[in-house]
Amino acid sequence: HLEAIADALLAFQHTVLPLGDEKPSAAHRSRLALAEAAGTVLAGGLSVLGISAPERI
Repeated sequence: HLEAIADALLAFQHTVLPLGDEKPSAAHRSRLALAEAAGTVLAGGLSVLGISAPERI
């Protein structure tokens, strides 16, 4: 399940941040929240497996 979450996150990670001078929209903020939540789930899952997760990648 962790691999599926990581794959799903990688599929849309480049659409999270606004481009250039574009102002962040509600959709951008929602995607950032989803990315943060996925990171929390991945870190927790790795911890259960006894694998330490880096603070940042």
